[in-house]
Amino acid sequence: MATGSLCTVAKRSRMVEDFCCDTCAELKLQESADIYCETCLRFYCKNCVMHHNPLFPKHTIFDRGGIRKWPVPKEVRDFLTKCEVHEGKTLTQFCLHHSYVYCSDCVVASDSQCRVVIPISELTNTETTDLQALSMELETVLGEIKSLRSSQEASIQRLQRTYKEHGAFTIEQMLVNINTTIDECGNSYLGTSDENLQLYIKEEMCRGVVSILNVFDESTVKELNEMKEEVISIKESITCSINKCTDLQNDLTQYCDITQKLGDNKELCFIFRIKSKNQIERALYVLGKLDQLLICVQGKSEKNVRISSDSYTPEITAICVLPDGQVIVADFSNNKVKLLNQQYQVVGYLGVSAYPLDMCQITPNCVAVALNDGDDTTHEVQFIAVNNSKLLTRRKFQLQHACTGIAHYHGELFICSGTVLYKYTLSGKQVFPLYEVIQDDTDISCAVSPAGDRLYMACLHPESFLLTLASDGTLLSVFTESDLAPTYVHVTPEGQVLVCAPDGIIQVDREGERQLDILVQEEEGGLYDPLSVCYSRLTSSIIVGRNGNSILVFRAL
Repeated sequence: MATGSLCTVAKRSRMVEDFCCDTCAELKLQESADIYCETCLRFYCKNCVMHHNPLFPKHTIFDRGGIRKWPVPKEVRDFLTKCEVHEGKTLTQFCLHHSYVYCSDCVVASDSQCRVVIPISELTNTETTDLQALSMELETVLGEIKSLRSSQEASIQRLQRTYKEHGAFTIEQMLVNINTTIDECGNSYLGTSDENLQLYIKEEMCRGVVSILNVFDESTVKELNEMKEEVISIKESITCSINKCTDLQNDLTQYCDITQKLGDNKELCFIFRIKSKNQIERALYVLGKLDQLLICVQGKSEKNVRISSDSYTPEITAICVLPDGQVIVADFSNNKVKLLNQQYQVVGYLGVSAYPLDMCQITPNCVAVALNDGDDTTHEVQFIAVNNSKLLTRRKFQLQHACTGIAHYHGELFICSGTVLYKYTLSGKQVFPLYEVIQDDTDISCAVSPAGDRLYMACLHPESFLLTLASDGTLLSVFTESDLAPTYVHVTPEGQVLVCAPDGIIQVDREGERQLDILVQEEEGGLYDPLSVCYSRLTSSIIVGRNGNSILVFRAL
């Protein structure tokens, strides 16, 4: 039986597009098919079928409304059944343990890791060929990936605009300072007839202008260069994410197109279902929606973070894990930011100008630290870089309000005051307040989801709750428990929401509506009043900061 023809396009992977009219194809034309003739075993477009039907009125034909009766194209069959690892091999086995389809060579190469392997042919007797629900799921995830990609592209434009605006502003400010100096000296010059005094005023004006230019050269240009490096690094990260979204979008589009071409072939429907689920899981990972995966912890170790120059017992109020495995911790009580190596040993530190309350990663080797002074006079964000296992002070900007929490997403900063969550640009320009907590005395920390579509606020005193907001500040949910009292909130790369409670670490669902699990309890982990938490993908560990000489590291399963 003929399998028909399809239009194909060469992309990253083979893209199955649509059925092609066989008659047009013979004429080296590409035209989508509208009819399949079961008698002729051929596809026809709307023009060619007008010639076919009068000649063969008794032939059995199916239009696109009966597309399930169309034969499965060879390109689709090959796409689904050919092993991507072993060339020329066909997928014939299904591993129950890994929920994956394999060829015979894959099973041998697995070295018995696949404990329960069953021939696909034995699993298709009860397999349904109804793919409507799966098709809708694919379409939904595809739409979310497209939306994420558009959001990321917009982030790059905002990032570039922020840098240009900040550069233009600093130059404008320099010119204002120069003009002010010239005007002041000019007025003094015109107000006197003493030649010596006039000469002195001219010299003062020149010195003032030179001083402004020197400050610009030494300080402002350095700050602009540092910000430029950050922008380039963030842009590279976003571009990488966009490329992942593009690949996923192509793959998901391909699978969406195939759903109507499998007909009633149970074996192909089974393989398609397994492969589609794997594609959906890939997409959910990129979207940061694997929050339902429960984190299990096993084993605990304590890592000393106190150093000889500490005056007080460390209070670790924030933790960041860099991609290379180095860890940065904020020590509130000692006004320090400390660098730990991959073995959690303190290898360096920096003193900061105020209490470090929170911290977020900006680039692979740079963090931003939220600082507040005890007398409520210093509110600033300090950028700190890591170079050759050393902490280096970089640029900073001042705030006109308290700074109790900070989070970063694609060049946008989310900064908490006592009761308000603000959005800032990377240059320190306030965009607008996103949300205000309606209570007088509260501490807030915040975190952002991997896709940037959710913001989480942990509020403590006098009422305790976890808020979930949309990216525009719209309140989505309020999670509160009598004993919650959250001191910190953290989101893993997979979208799992971790909250510090008085007697342990809890995991909350992505919507911030219910508790999924208690990861660590006081009696189990020797943990009381955790101040901060962070997940390390590199080591699969949960790192917990507290008031004490050591941090706790739990193995995550």
